[in-house]
Amino acid sequence: MYQDTIAAISTPLGEGGIGIVRLSGPDALGIAQKLFNRRLSNRRLLYGHIIDPDNEEVIDEVLVTYMAAPHTYTREDIVEINCHGGHLPLQRILGLVLRYGARMANQGEFTLRAFLNGRIDLAQAESVLDVVRAKTAASLRVAVQGLGGKLSESLKMVRNELMSILAYLTARIDFPDDEVEKQEIVPPLERARQVIGELISSADQGMVYRQGVRTAIVGRRNVGKSSLLNRLLGQSRAIVTPVPGTTRDTLEEVVNLKGVPFVLVDTAGIVQSKGVVESLGVERSRRAIDEADFVLLVIDTSAPLKPSDKEIMGLLSEKEVLVVANKCDLPRRAALDHLPWATVSISALTGEGLDDLEEKMVASVLGGKVFTSNALLVSNPRHKACLERAEAHLDQALSSIEAQMPDDFVTIDLTAALNALGEITGETVTEELLETIFSRFCIGK
Repeated sequence: MYQDTIAAISTPLGEGGIGIVRLSGPDALGIAQKLFNRRLSNRRLLYGHIIDPDNEEVIDEVLVTYMAAPHTYTREDIVEINCHGGHLPLQRILGLVLRYGARMANQGEFTLRAFLNGRIDLAQAESVLDVVRAKTAASLRVAVQGLGGKLSESLKMVRNELMSILAYLTARIDFPDDEVEKQEIVPPLERARQVIGELISSADQGMVYRQGVRTAIVGRRNVGKSSLLNRLLGQSRAIVTPVPGTTRDTLEEVVNLKGVPFVLVDTAGIVQSKGVVESLGVERSRRAIDEADFVLLVIDTSAPLKPSDKEIMGLLSEKEVLVVANKCDLPRRAALDHLPWATVSISALTGEGLDDLEEKMVASVLGGKVFTSNALLVSNPRHKACLERAEAHLDQALSSIEAQMPDDFVTIDLTAALNALGEITGETVTEELLETIFSRFCIGK
């Protein structure tokens, strides 16, 4: 347990109905009791006032909860002061708390303490941030899975099996002259390898739900990119006019399509331009393509393909692309049969074909798979990388066994695989890694 007490504002900055100042540590109760005008007791929500002891000034009327260790988020004493959600009352109360013995919490330190005190493992700690940042109901379900320890449970079974094998091989190495009871090691290694492989195969889908799909809407001028954005959003977000070149900068919005968060980036039409502003817009459009996970190539089918259409296609050779054949309400004059990508016809003006477009967008990024609440998905890129390292070491261990190599070779790879899995749940974590992970959290979490 830590010897100091931390404090922070745990609600977003700005004006709101309620703001929360949170304290955690051995002196949390004592500090709060100096400021609150009623006697606090465990797990009771009490109404009263925060008063500055120096001058008896009433700072705010509040609701205060004291929760005694170890049955708290951090497994330390916690006090939460619920006050009015304005900037001034929150800062005044936080200032008093710091003056009377607490220190300002670092980013993610409440959750870090929960991890270090054994309440949650590292994978669950990372899922806390995923819950906060979830953009759709499906991405929230994936995050809650991690928070509930579903991935950790699966990895625990694998780690236990690998540790049993490692203990057996170590005994054979350390006591070669003693009779060590023979144990099958290939079947359990193959079972562990299969579980890890299944987790890796779920990762691409899981990361789509967690991170969203960065989707660039590209095309030449006046093909209906901004109209398409507005249709997908269900609101008029981008300015649409008959004048070519209305959009001169990128515009980002998030839309939920069947549980998948798409980060839509509306771009300026890519053309050769001598104007400074237009040139900057075109450059940003090119950068949006480079950074995109997925591209909607919008083509005006009421006119033949133009050189600028083909120029844009040349930028998309290494991208996942879906061609949006817009203006299907008008006579078709563009020949698209030769294009190497799937095509969906729509009218951004009337909304015709929009449902089909959304279906194809989701199918393109999920490969036709649909997430169910029972499916275990790996959604963190760091976890995927650790699993891939573990898989590679298990493959090498199995190869060493097949080649009848000495046990030492197998134990080296088993130890490395265990360390890789331990980096996910926190058994073999470094201080540098912890600092990197928790620096992504807000100060009050």
